[in-house]
Amino acid sequence: MLIWANACAAADDPLPSWNDGTTKQQIQGFVKKITTTGSSDFVEPAKRIAVFDNDGTLWAEQPAYFEFFFALDQVKAMSPQHPEWKTTEPFKSALAGDMKGLAASGEKGILELVAVTHSGMTTDEFARNVSQWVSTARHPKTQRPFTEMVYQPMLELLHYLRDNGFKTYIVSGGGQDFMRAWVPAVYGIPPEQIVGSQGELKYELRNGTPVMVKLPKVALIDDGPGKPVGIQRVIGVKPIFAFGNSDGDQQMLEWTASGDGARFAGLVHHTDAAREWAYDRQSKIGKLDKALDEANAKGWTVVDMKKDWKVVYPSEKP
Repeated sequence: MLIWANACAAADDPLPSWNDGTTKQQIQGFVKKITTTGSSDFVEPAKRIAVFDNDGTLWAEQPAYFEFFFALDQVKAMSPQHPEWKTTEPFKSALAGDMKGLAASGEKGILELVAVTHSGMTTDEFARNVSQWVSTARHPKTQRPFTEMVYQPMLELLHYLRDNGFKTYIVSGGGQDFMRAWVPAVYGIPPEQIVGSQGELKYELRNGTPVMVKLPKVALIDDGPGKPVGIQRVIGVKPIFAFGNSDGDQQMLEWTASGDGARFAGLVHHTDAAREWAYDRQSKIGKLDKALDEANAKGWTVVDMKKDWKVVYPSEKP
């Protein structure tokens, strides 16, 4: 069963996991005005495009991006075929679970791990690897499956928007192929509506069968200024609704808000250290600094997780 199906709400409240208040009113007020026939803000269904970041916006992102945990587990799974990794960084640290050693390898080391675990295979083989990992892996702190680390209020929001004629897209810095392997079953968003960071691909015939092979070369980093680029390349129109949670989403929100007519730009602010994590300006993961300042200056909607959400995860009850 699709996880987002659990977000189906009572007819009188499509967002039951959201506390009543300004934030909920802003969301529902925007949807009402752009869907009311005869309103000066009415937007025809074909133009009701909503885009969402994934990490930190639709599911958690601490203590590290979940795709990074996937890469670490893949290194361990591949290590029997690579005995040299036992003495070669960053693989030595990855196999030992040495986070300080991995951090010392810097961006170059992380990219090397990603290149090894995300390329040299067909797209179908990669999708199977991700699907198998998602079905068994657990979050290191909560021990929940990673697909249960999604935010119940945001699942409801996705469902609410679709009920009101929106087409919902993910626009994330995460790997596009990584997300396409599990997102449809979790969020109800089809693969063609998932925009992410992309590697180069190569068409080949293997034993007479056409395949797409993933290459260790970056085609698009769908983060920061890369997000509007990804939106233009894949969607081709400017969204009217966007949600993010970090400085990496700032340009996507700016791009969305810059269009004509009614626009909605929102940020999830992680303020709940008890139920989730509290972080913003100083965080190494999901840093929210300049985008928060711009949100306050331009009147974007900022979700206070502790204040605005009755529950965080689907396993909890409102």
